[in-house]
Amino acid sequence: MDQQIFNWAVAGFGALGGFVLKSVWDAVKDLQRADTNLADKVSHMEVLIAGDYIKKEEFNNVSNIIFIKLDKIMDKLEAKVDK
Repeated sequence: MDQQIFNWAVAGFGALGGFVLKSVWDAVKDLQRADTNLADKVSHMEVLIAGDYIKKEEFNNVSNIIFIKLDKIMDKLEAKVDK
């Protein structure tokens, strides 16, 4: 009778341990899938961000416009000083 109780106790602990290990294994697999999805999203964002930089010609056009405006302001200030 004592051996049978011991066998049932070992079987119960084994089943409980198996359940815990299966739960942990499933959680690890879910985390790996989520990590893969996040890595794909980040790599996709890197492509989008790298493609949205200003072009050199656009920058030169905008900077020329700004310098023209600054020159006009400087001319007006010099005219004010002369008066």
